Amino acid sequence: MTPNDAAGRLLLVGCGAMAGAMLGRWLATGLDPERVTAVSPSGRAMPPGVRALREIPAEPFDTVLLGFKPQQLPVVRPGLHAVAPRTLVSILAGVELAILRTLTGAGAVVRAMPNLPVAIGKGVVALHGDADPRVEALMQPLGLVERIADERLFDVVTALAGSGPGFLARYIDATAAAGVALGLPEDQAARLALATVEGSAILAARSGESPAALADRVASPGGSTRKGLDVLDANDALVRLVTATLAAATRRNAELASAARAG
Repeated sequence: MTPNDAAGRLLLVGCGAMAGAMLGRWLATGLDPERVTAVSPSGRAMPPGVRALREIPAEPFDTVLLGFKPQQLPVVRPGLHAVAPRTLVSILAGVELAILRTLTGAGAVVRAMPNLPVAIGKGVVALHGDADPRVEALMQPLGLVERIADERLFDVVTALAGSGPGFLARYIDATAAAGVALGLPEDQAARLALATVEGSAILAARSGESPAALADRVASPGGSTRKGLDVLDANDALVRLVTATLAAATRRNAELASAARAG
């Protein structure tokens, strides 16, 4: 199934960074821009051929993608009653299926959580909701697509995969900053940190070994890598830090869901 077949007439309601990344990838993989209408109250410029509007049109669409901030749902909700999509896809963090089902009367309702690498086809898209082959086909060009069976875990997946690129980017910066603190020039430390993470991620993805096994393979007994790992592993320091990070993001997703229900 091609992107055109999967999307049909596609309406993007809100076109922030994530929705824009998805749209850019779809267009790059063959989606006809004339099939796409994007609603952006700010008047953000859209790719050539995409119809840009400031308000939701009272027209039928095959697929509607909600891509605005979840706090804006009470404002956007009235306009959504004017469209009657076959499929509603939401990338709103924390907004549950029970709420989404009340918005448009769509035949299929799906929560999706992409991350920014979808822009280059190397992202992660978590899905929860109605089974719809069109949604699966639409998401395939974006990267790894994973179905999440339990909606209660969707906030955790959002924290891990959706927010994960931000956390990883912070780690890259921290690695470069540590190199600078130990004497490396700032620009060189930044290049080394970025290339190291990029190469290591590719190696881990292509290797048949687990990341833990790869770490142990790099770390010879009594060597420098092992000494560094000893710091990260002491009292599960790294695991505890990352767990606390994901927990904070997960709690915020729950707060956003509560605000959407109140609206």
